[in-house]
Amino acid sequence: MTSSDATALSADALDNAARRVGASHVGDVAGEARVGLVCAKFNGGITERLLEGALAGLEANGTKAATVTVAWVPGAFELPLAAMRLAESGAVDAVVALGAVIRGETAHFDFVAGQCASGLQRAALDTGVPVVFGVLTTDTVDQALARCAEGEQNKGFEASVTALEMADLLRQLPGSASEAAR
Repeated sequence: MTSSDATALSADALDNAARRVGASHVGDVAGEARVGLVCAKFNGGITERLLEGALAGLEANGTKAATVTVAWVPGAFELPLAAMRLAESGAVDAVVALGAVIRGETAHFDFVAGQCASGLQRAALDTGVPVVFGVLTTDTVDQALARCAEGEQNKGFEASVTALEMADLLRQLPGSASEAAR
């Protein structure tokens, strides 16, 4: 999930930290989790591939299809509201927002991408439920297509794995989701 080998976490970093502290928590991607996928219809050729990647990531890690909910919204700007609603519902342990905002000739990109990111972060912080940013923000369609190709490098795949890991991590950490939202 890193952009280069130079930025990757070293293989022994987690074990080294655990030896030096009183408690160390790491989320596991395997296990039962109820996941909501909120997917934008705008730039649908891209978001459909992201959704396929997300479903593949969930399936590869043992998530049962019956525990997955998909909600479709018109575009990336609408992702935060649907993500918030799912997170507040108590029906999911994590939400993954999937969308694609591709830079054009106007300032539209800047408004949509920034507000989408801000709204998704707010949904996570206000509810205490992980809301994962699986929204591509690219300069070109070709860049977006490269990020939603088949396989584990698909950003939808990566986002779903992140959601599973965060759901498990939050189950381990002290405090409840309602306390975290305060």
